[in-house]
Amino acid sequence: MPDTHANSIESKQQELVAEFQSMTDWKDRYRTIIQMGKALPDFPEEHRIDKNKVKGCQSQVWLHANLEGDRVQFVADSDASIVRGLIAILLRVFSGHTPDEIIEAQPHFINDIGLSENLSQTRANGLQAMLKQIKIYGIAFKALREQMSARDA
Repeated sequence: MPDTHANSIESKQQELVAEFQSMTDWKDRYRTIIQMGKALPDFPEEHRIDKNKVKGCQSQVWLHANLEGDRVQFVADSDASIVRGLIAILLRVFSGHTPDEIIEAQPHFINDIGLSENLSQTRANGLQAMLKQIKIYGIAFKALREQMSARDA
């Protein structure tokens, strides 16, 4: 069942779109994306392993997820400032939600902000790879929860 409170994935997307639409210049948007990346918390060294590398990104991107209660918490990092900002945007939208919410969410904000047409092809591909990895974590944690429920039944 989708999250209906003010912190839903949908409301986070709308908030991002409003934030970016208030900037008419793409230089300002890129600056904001880079700032968002700089604001990411430090990425724990123990998670900087091959298993956490996102495949399909030209830059190095690490993405780690934990299931805390019924919510997925993500941490991430990249060696490229714009890419780090892009992963920060994705984490802002998806972190702290249930696997079902993550799986069901339609990430329309990517087009609404204009990222699709304003990123280079390699960055756009990398963004899609990061999004795909987030969705895969959602699917994996949903399966894990179902296994645990079946075992406990």
